[in-house]
Amino acid sequence: MAGAQTHRLGNGGLVDRSAPLNFRFDGKAFSGFQGDTLASALIANGVKLV
Repeated sequence: MAGAQTHRLGNGGLVDRSAPLNFRFDGKAFSGFQGDTLASALIANGVKLV
């Protein structure tokens, strides 16, 4: 699932979109950016229930 961030805003905030990162949550792979909170990265990846 890394890379499929269909719920991400195009710009703004403190997220550094030039610094991508990958992480695992609940056994699944996701992607985010430096400056994301765990919650913002999960929401950007379409996860609605934590």
